[in-house]
Amino acid sequence: MARVVVVTSGKGGVGKTTTSAAFAAGLAKRGFKTVVIDFDVGLRNLDLIMGCERRVVYDLLNVIHGEGSLNQALIKDKRLENLYILPASQTRDKDALCMDGVGRVIDDLKGRFDYIVCDSPAGIESGAITAMYYADEALIVTNPEVSSVRDSDRIIGMLSSKTLRAAQGHDPIKEHLVITRYDSNRVNIGDMLSAGDVQEILAIPFLGVVPESESVLIASNSGVPVTLADETEASQAYMDVVDRFLGEERPYRFIDLPKKGLLARLFGT
Repeated sequence: MARVVVVTSGKGGVGKTTTSAAFAAGLAKRGFKTVVIDFDVGLRNLDLIMGCERRVVYDLLNVIHGEGSLNQALIKDKRLENLYILPASQTRDKDALCMDGVGRVIDDLKGRFDYIVCDSPAGIESGAITAMYYADEALIVTNPEVSSVRDSDRIIGMLSSKTLRAAQGHDPIKEHLVITRYDSNRVNIGDMLSAGDVQEILAIPFLGVVPESESVLIASNSGVPVTLADETEASQAYMDVVDRFLGEERPYRFIDLPKKGLLARLFGT
């Protein structure tokens, strides 16, 4: 049965869209037919990170309003057989999204895909609520800083009260924590919250950290999801996240400072 996964946080700039692209591509790499939907109406960016901005003809709102079919709007990734994107409109505002229309699109997608990944816009207003409303599971993306964690805590409250599952009294959305832009050196000197601190505050299951890395920016600017880029720490970290989400056991990496070798310890380098 298809699963709807929302990638959300509340705060902007934490890496939701990067995570949505990397997570969806990772699921597709693992053999699951996956579509990722951009809910950031008016500020469309997912198509850039996925490298398909020149192929956008129809978008989510065109489908909802009957101006184009779902087949016309879905863009098939050229690198992965199982990966598709449904872009957002760049010319309208978030108020153009209607909950019933989104529900119809998601119901249609459920008949075609294993996973439907919803890239939520920043904030706690209608766009974010629409993105999370039909979710079965949620990736809560946060940076290891107080303001980001506080906003994520508020989103967790919304996931338990402002969704279809909450309205119908069904089992709650299954929540997962992903910490992005993590720097173990800064954690070590007290400039950044540790992964343990964030887990303790938010108290939801932990999928792992994604280390701060230039490779994320390079991949995004190249239109390549991180999990399809060269083997970097960030790409490894995102694939660990995907595998843990799928129920695989993986050791937690990139949380602690790398251990120094014997020569480094002897000479203090």
